[in-house]
Amino acid sequence: MHDQSDQSSRTPSPAPPHLDAAAITRLVPMSAAIDALEAVLTSGLDPEAEPARGVVGIPGGQLLMMPSATASYAGVKLATVTPANPDRGLPRIQGLYVLLDGVTHAPLAMLDGIALTSLRTPAVTGLAIRRLAVADTRRLLVFGTGPQAWGHVEAVRTVRPALEHVDVVARNADRVAAFADRCRAAGLSAAAATPDDVAHADVVCCCTTARTPLFDSALLPAHTTVAAVGSHEPDAREVDAALVGRATVVAESHDVAARECGDLLLAAGEGAFDMTRLHTLAALVRGEVTPEEGRPRLFKSAGMAWEDLGVAAAVYEGWAKSRRS
Repeated sequence: MHDQSDQSSRTPSPAPPHLDAAAITRLVPMSAAIDALEAVLTSGLDPEAEPARGVVGIPGGQLLMMPSATASYAGVKLATVTPANPDRGLPRIQGLYVLLDGVTHAPLAMLDGIALTSLRTPAVTGLAIRRLAVADTRRLLVFGTGPQAWGHVEAVRTVRPALEHVDVVARNADRVAAFADRCRAAGLSAAAATPDDVAHADVVCCCTTARTPLFDSALLPAHTTVAAVGSHEPDAREVDAALVGRATVVAESHDVAARECGDLLLAAGEGAFDMTRLHTLAALVRGEVTPEEGRPRLFKSAGMAWEDLGVAAAVYEGWAKSRRS
């Protein structure tokens, strides 16, 4: 994000633009989103100082509010989680992001919240995998077939371009087949798989709404990196306690991990993990954390507001630049 001296790109429009999914995809490819998040962390932002996610129960679901601010920008994501929506043919998560100028607080843009989340979540994982995964990553196993699962294929391929093959695990065979076809169309080999196929994976991405472990971590090779991104609830997990106990574990912040990361909290409650062993993403990016040899690597993401702000600012700056050219 630029500093406040660049006011030419900050002049609010009479009617702030609405940047939809197509605009977000066009303006900020995955590589740029990953770089934008890295720039936020290297600029000195402290994720531990972020306000907590606001969660309000509403009939049929939840309303989430995620505000963040830097010297350059402020913003808030309003999102809803509606578990019954997939049966209605509607998204489980919907939302809108409002971006404001960091000095005047004038509205600058509104962004599609689903598209923003679908980009920033795998981008955060990509930033972690860039530091955690073995250099010669060739096989990815992904749990899930939704937008997050596809975003994670893109993110892993962005930071590990030697990726050749994707195994896909999900309950719906038709969706698995369609997802595998999409991978093949992108130039990757792909196949329907089972949870036991984690035994062959260099990277495993868990992108589900599961509340219990998706696989037996005893099958994981010692070099494998696992990303678990499906939950921000303290009583839900996608990975088992044994993995948390033996892995180099990284999360976005100590505070969020203690409040929202069920994968870690449940393992700690069972005596398999000491939360003082947790490393932060910021420390990883700064080079203060080195994955231990002979141990898997686990990145647990619950999602934080600074990530939305960092990617939203990159989208807005791309839009402003396109208007000037």
